[in-house]
Amino acid sequence: MIEIHQFPCLSDNYGYLVHDPESGETTCIDTPDAKAYLAEAEAKGWKITHIWNTHWHPDHAGGNEAIKAATDCTIIAPQEVERISAIDQIIKHGDTVTLGRFVAEVIDVGGHTNGHIAFHMPEAGVAFVGDAVFALGCGRMFEGTPGQFWASLERLKALPPETMLYCAHEYTAANAKFAVHADPENAALSAYADEIADKRSREERTVPMPLSRELETNPFLRADNPAMQTRWGGETPQETFAALRAAKDSF
Repeated sequence: MIEIHQFPCLSDNYGYLVHDPESGETTCIDTPDAKAYLAEAEAKGWKITHIWNTHWHPDHAGGNEAIKAATDCTIIAPQEVERISAIDQIIKHGDTVTLGRFVAEVIDVGGHTNGHIAFHMPEAGVAFVGDAVFALGCGRMFEGTPGQFWASLERLKALPPETMLYCAHEYTAANAKFAVHADPENAALSAYADEIADKRSREERTVPMPLSRELETNPFLRADNPAMQTRWGGETPQETFAALRAAKDSF
């Protein structure tokens, strides 16, 4: 059974260490804070053997070099990470990587950055999605296009609905406010937003989240819903997504 250790990093990032107890291998999912990762691994008694980066931003790959220096781990990442860190193995959509006997499928989720990827581990029923999608939200479109980003979200939407999504930030309370504004007649969303407010009032995490719930409530994943297209004036899902993303940027 794969083990996932989640912990807070920086102001609102989540760090993840994924461990295969049979092989003893442990990978960092992104590296926002090298000191935190090294301390958490030491506390767990795990040796970091790999880093899997989702994209190049410093709050995702900024700790690569320090962790590599401390552990001699293997850095596996999309090519764009070369902007800030050396890479041992460059990966792209359709590739697979392994942690012990567990296999992760690499998925192109470009849009937030052009080379952004996600790691889907089917046997474990989890996906590490970085900033591609959040609970009730998605990443800002810094480098991509609406069509590119929507195609990325479609790839995530096609995963098994029971997949647990591990995103990189605790943005859910703010995302919920926009989501209710974007899709006010969605009863499932209203209930989800109330649950989130209750959890955050007690400083509880809202991540990970099941894909099935996001499919039902996340406005960005619902850009192909006819009611959303009517409300947001898009003739295509890409146009609806673009309208939603622009609205969220100024919300």
